[in-house]
Amino acid sequence: MLKKILVGAALLVAFSGAAFAQSYPSQTIRLVVPFAPGGTSEIVARAVAAELTNSLGVSVIVDNRAGGAGTIAMQEVARAAPDGYTLILGHVGTLAVNPYAMERQPYDVNKDFVPIALLAKVPNIFVVNAEVPAKDFREFVALAKKDPGKLNYGSAGNGSAGHLAFEYLKYATGIDVVHVPYRGTGPQLQDLLGGRLDAASAGTPALMPHIKSGKLRAIAVGTPERIPALPDVPTVAEMGHPGFETSQWYGIIGPAKLPKDVIDKLSVEINKALKTSAITVRFANDDARAGGGSPADFAALIKAEQDRWSKVVKAAHIRID
Repeated sequence: MLKKILVGAALLVAFSGAAFAQSYPSQTIRLVVPFAPGGTSEIVARAVAAELTNSLGVSVIVDNRAGGAGTIAMQEVARAAPDGYTLILGHVGTLAVNPYAMERQPYDVNKDFVPIALLAKVPNIFVVNAEVPAKDFREFVALAKKDPGKLNYGSAGNGSAGHLAFEYLKYATGIDVVHVPYRGTGPQLQDLLGGRLDAASAGTPALMPHIKSGKLRAIAVGTPERIPALPDVPTVAEMGHPGFETSQWYGIIGPAKLPKDVIDKLSVEINKALKTSAITVRFANDDARAGGGSPADFAALIKAEQDRWSKVVKAAHIRID
């Protein structure tokens, strides 16, 4: 009798899970972005959220929750119900760097979250404001070495992709440039454009309009190859630092114990969204490469990036408080 009861209970749980997956989604989905508005993360998130709203038949809203190098938002989502209605935009900083650069975190990125789908890879660009007396990468490095600690650079915050990219650059070139963290790319850009910051690194979507207007000067890109939008701007690797590579990547993750059927459904819909003209055209304009693939593919990318950045964090002595 006990065996029959246990079997019946197991079947009921399986049936309930399947029924939930079939009815999902039936209400608004919240996609948390762990940074302030105005940066590449929000641009990617809103583009995908708009397409998912169309395909899923429910609103997918973007909710910016900045602070703590992304840990505040990550902790909130880790504790959320694993029902598919609270998701978060994971990226290189929160998933591959913070675990090694922070002394402690209130969650385990590999145990308390589940990968769903990679959204995009975005080239990092290194820029200076137009008033900095350095016309190219070599002149910037020479200027920084002439007066160590005089130049500064801004980022979207400790642990952001721009912070990591510039610290990696400092390590590779041996320059001393002071880090000024902000609460998002938007606030950082205001000071960069206003001349209160000398330099920065961020993704193409946030920087390209200002490069085209002449307010910012691109001195290098962090990808292995030059990008179509800036064919005359060299890579850092070309400038005497072979193997240098840094790009921003973004993907959607959810709380651990999210039902597999829900993960699979979201993965399928996200892959469809990434192939729509609205996304492909937008990403192409920003030199971003659409992601896609299975949850296992995204998990493999996260693991590979953790292996790479753990070494960079140690070598460059990156610490995030």
